Amino acid sequence: MSITVIYTVATLSAIGTSAAIILYFVARKFKVNEDPRIDEVEGNLPASNCGGCGYAGCRAFAEACVKASDLNDLHCPVGGNETMNKVAEILGLEAVKKDARVAFIRCNGTCDHRPKTNIYDGATTCSIASSVYSGETDCQWGCLGYGDCYDACDFDAIELRSDLGVPKIIDDKCVACGACVDACPKDLIELRKKFPKERKVVVACRNQDKGGVARKACSVACIGCGKCEKECKFDAITIENNLAFIDSDKCKLCRKCVPVCPTNAIIEENFPPRKIKVEEKEECRTAK
Repeated sequence: MSITVIYTVATLSAIGTSAAIILYFVARKFKVNEDPRIDEVEGNLPASNCGGCGYAGCRAFAEACVKASDLNDLHCPVGGNETMNKVAEILGLEAVKKDARVAFIRCNGTCDHRPKTNIYDGATTCSIASSVYSGETDCQWGCLGYGDCYDACDFDAIELRSDLGVPKIIDDKCVACGACVDACPKDLIELRKKFPKERKVVVACRNQDKGGVARKACSVACIGCGKCEKECKFDAITIENNLAFIDSDKCKLCRKCVPVCPTNAIIEENFPPRKIKVEEKEECRTAK
């Protein structure tokens, strides 16, 4: 072996050793002592890293929980109250019980209710189409149906329905992470209180046009008539910008608003069939 090779090897070895020593002392000086509870909290989280909690992932959420003085503003939508109870036990804090949520697409403008009036020939994503185009129907507020919400969902909780023109949320798979809410450029998707047996009463419309214009574009559009608001005894319904909205946190599922809606904009799901009143039965017999 030549002297040059030996010298080169020795030089590189010296440089490597010096660098290792420097890195060792730098690491010691800037060492961050992490609370071991962070790992424990993260181990009890669902590891979905969906961002539904408002943080970048489960690790970031665990760090926020450990640093917080209380858990009032911290909640894991995927794990729910059970997970938060475990987190609270680890940290010696008290978890605030919160109602489970589920996503809902506030548009019932299916092909039967909202006929196409033109054909769109462009990029088939809602985000792009909405920036240059109002849609293939006369309703500029309705669902475009290209599936940005479907692409954003990591839990297979959204089903694309080409026969309907509007995607459908699968309630028992939805974890209320909010990814679909952020993905919808039309602001059609909201997280609502999840009731037992997946029951819901919702104004499935976002059309803010005046009554005649809205009804012409979609046969089940809300016309802002206010009849549902007057019928509700729980102050769960408000009218704003020609549009009714039902607050799921106030709604008692009495369904009294449903039959008074003249356009069937309010939908009721997963309820048993309504009982026919005696007067209605007598009318049916007379008609026969």
